[in-house]
Amino acid sequence: MATKLPYVNVPGTMVKIFNKVKEAQTPERFTDDFLETKLGFKGGPARQFIPLSKKLGLLKSDGIPTELYKKFRNSSTSGAAMAQALKIGYREAFERNEYANVLDKEKFKGLVVEVTGSEAKGKVVQLICHTFESLKKFANFEVKLTEAAKEEKISKEDEIHKPTETREFDLNLSYTINLVLPKTEDPAVFNAIFRSLRDNLLRK
Repeated sequence: MATKLPYVNVPGTMVKIFNKVKEAQTPERFTDDFLETKLGFKGGPARQFIPLSKKLGLLKSDGIPTELYKKFRNSSTSGAAMAQALKIGYREAFERNEYANVLDKEKFKGLVVEVTGSEAKGKVVQLICHTFESLKKFANFEVKLTEAAKEEKISKEDEIHKPTETREFDLNLSYTINLVLPKTEDPAVFNAIFRSLRDNLLRK
């Protein structure tokens, strides 16, 4: 029975390539030439990287890297991106058990047998399990990709807008005026005194 769960013949080679992917620039298209010339991987096992990455949602059908590929290369979002990629590639396994990533090897193997209908002792089941376990080393299922991207954005903003120490001095003065009023019953005198105070002392 054909399986929809991805696997490769040499999972260890995929681990080496993914490590190189983080170091190299993102190509316009991920081709066999890029794999061989830029990343330095030749031979049949290495060529399985491209179809595997397409199943994981890291490359489009024409080999163009997706946003998930770019986020995997970003150290701030890399773990969350691979976790998302595994959920895409092993969708049927996660649909049957949303915590497939925390199952021990025997229980995950049982899940693979359940999904694929393959023989438990068959080579395909072993390769699926080995491939998943190898890629899981890159993944961080504890944080969602959106949260990781948000933390990265905050981190960048903190670098750009680093707070600088400022000191402000606010000097307030107060004074008391003792006014001796003349003895008079003429209100015009008082009006003139208070008008002079207002015009000369009380205005800013």
